[in-house]
Amino acid sequence: MENHTRKPSRVQRYFKFYSTLVIIFIAFLGGILFGAWKFNGVAVSQVGDIVVNKFTDNPETQEIDFGIFWETWRTIQNKYYDRPVSEKDLFYGALVGMSASVQDPYTVFFDPEISQDFNEQISGTFEGIGIEIGIKDDQLVVIAPLPETPAYNAGVLAGDQIVSIDGTDTTGITLDLAVGMIRGEKGTSVELGIRRENEEDLVSISIVRETIKVESISWKMLDGNVAHIVLSDFNENTEKGFEKAVREIILEEPKGVILDLRNNPGGFLATAVNIAGYFVAENDVVLVEDFGNGNENSYVVENGEDFIDYPMIVLVNAGTASASEIVAGAIQDHGIATVLGEQTFGKGTVQELNEFADGSSLKITVAEWLTPNGRSIDKEGITPDVIVEITLDDIEAGLDPQLNKAVELLTE
Repeated sequence: MENHTRKPSRVQRYFKFYSTLVIIFIAFLGGILFGAWKFNGVAVSQVGDIVVNKFTDNPETQEIDFGIFWETWRTIQNKYYDRPVSEKDLFYGALVGMSASVQDPYTVFFDPEISQDFNEQISGTFEGIGIEIGIKDDQLVVIAPLPETPAYNAGVLAGDQIVSIDGTDTTGITLDLAVGMIRGEKGTSVELGIRRENEEDLVSISIVRETIKVESISWKMLDGNVAHIVLSDFNENTEKGFEKAVREIILEEPKGVILDLRNNPGGFLATAVNIAGYFVAENDVVLVEDFGNGNENSYVVENGEDFIDYPMIVLVNAGTASASEIVAGAIQDHGIATVLGEQTFGKGTVQELNEFADGSSLKITVAEWLTPNGRSIDKEGITPDVIVEITLDDIEAGLDPQLNKAVELLTE
């Protein structure tokens, strides 16, 4: 699962419009290249350089020898020992490399197969082991294991570093490749080499893949008449389920509410904004998108305050990331609730998913988000108001000191 993508906005519509113009230009350029090569005997690389230089004023672009791309393409096709080489693989590989060149772990090109997997995952159902992964400090890490999934039941923890997948070293691995290696058919297994904080020895965990159905919302009443809402992610079904939970909880007239965002890796931006609206007052800002160059976009609550009169605590940990950090950050900045737990993951950028005609897609970082008070949490995370840690011994003993402390504060 990748964290978070957003639904189309006006900015995105402009982007798609100009993308269409680019596609038209590429088609036009392709016609010129083919005609020059077919009928005039001019090398494609030469015509490419001439046309590109003609249509751009960027000095850096004019210095690029695009013929090297085609020369590399032909050399691989003609000299690689295990020929023939798939042209489709070369094509998609070039696009993967292009997206990786910006050195942002969240800007990723997906070939059609991986793109389909990604869409299944954000829709709430997929086959795999049930973990959200990311790159932090150049290391593949577990952002969060999804509750009651094979990874969760096997003991994978938020913050675990994945140093190998089925014996393959993950140093320098891209997110899309890692996802492709970990995902797979139900009933097959994958072995993860795990490095865990404060432990010297590596841990090897073999996990059998299953069909993962992500249940975004669950809730129950705890002792002391406290409502405990567990929000696991922000997928397509989250908002509808949350609205239903809110109506049911209000009928219980709780003394307090615990919003549990632990191990919530994120999801859709719009869903996070709407969920925050249940706690943040109408017309208040939930977050600000910073597109760079002074361009900003503020998200304001239109209809809110369903839970604003209830004492509330928000639980977070190292697996709280992206969209869930947006909600926690907005609630913290507006002073609505106490944030309790451990430092969050620190994923403070916004991704947009651009889907192409062949089924491939590009997930690209388009902005950084800021909390209502202008805080950037990217790579830093959100610091809880009350820090309560959970140890490995607590987990193995089935103890939850964070939840216990939250109940204590709401009922004292």
